Amino acid sequence: MIITTTPMIEGKRIVNYLGIVTGEVIEGANVFRDIAASFRDIVGGRASSYEEVFIKARDNAIKEMEERATSMGANAIVGVDLDYEVLGQSGSILLVSVSGTAVVVENI
Repeated sequence: MIITTTPMIEGKRIVNYLGIVTGEVIEGANVFRDIAASFRDIVGGRASSYEEVFIKARDNAIKEMEERATSMGANAIVGVDLDYEVLGQSGSILLVSVSGTAVVVENI
Protein backbone atom coordinates (compact mmCIF):
# COMPACT_ATOMS: atom_id res chain seq x y z
CA MET A 1 0.00 0.00 0.00
CA ILE A 2 1.26 3.46 -0.91
CA ILE A 3 0.69 6.04 1.84
CA THR A 4 1.53 9.65 1.05
CA THR A 5 0.88 13.18 2.27
CA THR A 6 0.54 14.41 -1.31
CA PRO A 7 -2.87 14.60 -3.02
CA MET A 8 -1.71 12.40 -5.89
CA ILE A 9 0.91 9.75 -6.63
CA GLU A 10 3.33 10.61 -9.41
CA GLY A 11 3.11 8.10 -12.23
CA LYS A 12 -0.11 6.57 -10.90
CA ARG A 13 -3.67 7.38 -11.91
CA ILE A 14 -6.32 7.41 -9.20
CA VAL A 15 -9.31 5.49 -10.59
CA ASN A 16 -11.57 5.49 -7.53
CA TYR A 17 -11.91 7.58 -4.38
CA LEU A 18 -13.28 5.41 -1.57
CA GLY A 19 -13.53 7.94 1.25
CA ILE A 20 -11.80 9.25 4.32
CA VAL A 21 -9.93 6.82 6.54
CA THR A 22 -8.57 7.49 10.01
CA GLY A 23 -6.45 5.94 12.71
CA GLU A 24 -6.29 7.03 16.33
CA VAL A 25 -4.08 5.99 19.23
CA ILE A 26 -4.11 7.23 22.81
CA GLU A 27 -0.92 6.41 24.70
CA GLY A 28 -0.35 7.10 28.39
CA ALA A 29 3.04 7.91 29.85
CA ASN A 30 4.05 6.27 33.10
CA VAL A 31 5.73 7.70 36.17
CA PHE A 32 9.13 6.13 35.37
CA ARG A 33 9.26 7.84 31.98
CA ASP A 34 8.22 11.11 33.63
CA ILE A 35 11.07 10.85 36.14
CA ALA A 36 13.61 9.98 33.44
CA ALA A 37 12.40 12.84 31.23
CA SER A 38 12.56 15.29 34.16
CA PHE A 39 16.13 14.24 34.85
CA ARG A 40 17.06 14.77 31.19
CA ASP A 41 15.45 18.23 31.32
CA ILE A 42 17.90 19.12 34.09
CA VAL A 43 21.08 17.60 32.64
CA GLY A 44 20.18 17.82 28.94
CA GLY A 45 19.83 15.15 26.33
CA ARG A 46 17.08 13.33 24.52
CA ALA A 47 14.19 11.65 26.30
CA SER A 48 14.42 8.39 24.37
CA SER A 49 11.71 6.68 26.42
CA TYR A 50 9.22 9.35 25.33
CA GLU A 51 10.48 9.19 21.75
CA GLU A 52 9.78 5.46 21.72
CA VAL A 53 6.20 6.04 22.91
CA PHE A 54 5.73 8.75 20.30
CA ILE A 55 7.07 6.58 17.45
CA LYS A 56 5.02 3.56 18.54
CA ALA A 57 1.81 5.62 18.76
CA ARG A 58 2.40 7.16 15.32
CA ASP A 59 3.17 3.81 13.71
CA ASN A 60 0.11 2.19 15.29
CA ALA A 61 -2.19 5.01 14.13
CA ILE A 62 -0.88 4.69 10.56
CA LYS A 63 -1.26 0.90 10.70
CA GLU A 64 -4.86 1.26 11.90
CA MET A 65 -5.63 3.69 9.06
CA GLU A 66 -4.02 1.34 6.53
CA GLU A 67 -6.10 -1.61 7.79
CA ARG A 68 -9.30 0.41 7.42
CA ALA A 69 -8.34 1.46 3.88
CA THR A 70 -7.55 -2.13 2.93
CA SER A 71 -10.95 -3.28 4.21
CA MET A 72 -12.54 -0.70 1.88
CA GLY A 73 -10.64 -2.12 -1.11
CA ALA A 74 -8.02 0.63 -1.37
CA ASN A 75 -4.46 0.10 -2.52
CA ALA A 76 -3.26 3.60 -1.59
CA ILE A 77 -3.98 6.49 0.78
CA VAL A 78 -3.39 10.08 -0.32
CA GLY A 79 -3.51 13.44 1.48
CA VAL A 80 -2.40 11.96 4.79
CA ASP A 81 -2.32 14.33 7.76
CA LEU A 82 -0.88 13.52 11.21
CA ASP A 83 -2.03 15.34 14.33
CA TYR A 84 -0.63 15.14 17.85
CA GLU A 85 -2.27 16.34 21.07
CA VAL A 86 -1.30 16.13 24.72
CA LEU A 87 -4.23 15.40 27.03
CA GLY A 88 -4.86 15.09 30.74
CA GLN A 89 -4.27 17.44 33.64
CA SER A 90 -0.60 16.57 33.84
CA GLY A 91 -0.18 16.30 30.07
CA SER A 92 0.76 12.64 30.37
CA ILE A 93 -1.55 11.30 27.66
CA LEU A 94 -0.57 11.46 24.00
CA LEU A 95 -3.24 11.36 21.28
CA VAL A 96 -2.05 10.63 17.75
CA SER A 97 -4.59 10.83 14.95
CA VAL A 98 -4.00 10.32 11.27
CA SER A 99 -6.38 10.74 8.34
CA GLY A 100 -6.28 10.49 4.58
CA THR A 101 -8.30 9.51 1.54
CA ALA A 102 -8.48 5.83 0.60
CA VAL A 103 -8.10 5.41 -3.16
CA VAL A 104 -7.58 2.80 -5.83
CA VAL A 105 -4.71 3.51 -8.23
CA GLU A 106 -3.70 1.82 -11.47
CA ASN A 107 -0.27 0.36 -12.14
CA ILE A 108 0.70 -0.45 -8.60
